[in-house]
Amino acid sequence: MRYNEKELQALSRQPAEMAAELGMRGPKKGSVAKRRLVKLVVNFLFYFRPDEAEPLGALLLERCRVAQEEPGGFSISFVEDLSRKYHFECCSQEQCQEWMEALRRARNEIRKMTGKDPLEQFGISEEARFQLNSLPRDEQTCTGSQLGVLD
Repeated sequence: MRYNEKELQALSRQPAEMAAELGMRGPKKGSVAKRRLVKLVVNFLFYFRPDEAEPLGALLLERCRVAQEEPGGFSISFVEDLSRKYHFECCSQEQCQEWMEALRRARNEIRKMTGKDPLEQFGISEEARFQLNSLPRDEQTCTGSQLGVLD
């Protein structure tokens, strides 16, 4: 699917199903978590610097897996390149579960629109897409503020 920059910017300004400041780490080796405003709009996950109106980027939530990485954190990886993994750090385990559920609903919206499960062509089961492997974590801290849903 191709989108132009103006279309994506316009979509990023639409009301979000969910939005919050989260720690976000990209797929590059050595990448460190940075605070980002993360907004879920339809099936796009936009991320912004907290003080800027234009998105830094967007993840199209198709052919992806969402997994809980540790208490209070989850990742999104893509079927065609599992090494392309984005990590997100939430303020609490509850917030993490809310995000994972919202991401599930976004995928279900794709299914409603197209009549097809976007991952069925890859033979990936629902359980495998949303793995809840819990890894121990010594301490959970939260910096920045959680924003609620944006209108």
